[in-house]
Amino acid sequence: MSLIGYARVSTQDQDLSAQLEALKDASCSKVFHGKQSGKSDDNQAKLLELLDYVREGDTVILTKLDRMGRSLNKILLTIEALQNKGVTVKTLDGQVDTASENPMQKAMTQLLGVFAELEHSIIVDRLQSGRERTGRKGGRKKLLSPEQEQKAKQMFSKGISKSKLSQQFGVSRATIMRIVQY
Repeated sequence: MSLIGYARVSTQDQDLSAQLEALKDASCSKVFHGKQSGKSDDNQAKLLELLDYVREGDTVILTKLDRMGRSLNKILLTIEALQNKGVTVKTLDGQVDTASENPMQKAMTQLLGVFAELEHSIIVDRLQSGRERTGRKGGRKKLLSPEQEQKAKQMFSKGISKSKLSQQFGVSRATIMRIVQY
């Protein structure tokens, strides 16, 4: 059983030394660390490196849970991946200890899951509200207006070919085919 540390700061201006010192004091045999945002590919690479390195029976030590990533959902997915490998997670601030059989610790981990779901729901709601407010519902912008589509349908029904219509309206033949099908 090994204690493996993980430290992260979000910007190049922040200092890792306090986290590294705390992980050293916690007797971590190896520490993965970096200066990167939780969103960056580099952070993902460090987490994958950590996941690849740890073995069943190991414990991953963090100074605080938020050091593992920016969103609670990503953090919980990482914890789940570690647990699937038989690895426990512990924070030095005492908030999380997945090795503990203490009912309070189990409840805390489950509460984190509830908050992750809540966080996801809030993000989705904000995105939807923004789309409604701006009128941008997503997807590609239509090439032809509803009036142009109606005109293309009428012309097609009068015998004008799809190729001629695509040239006239400046769109692909496939676009004309999609319009006249409906």
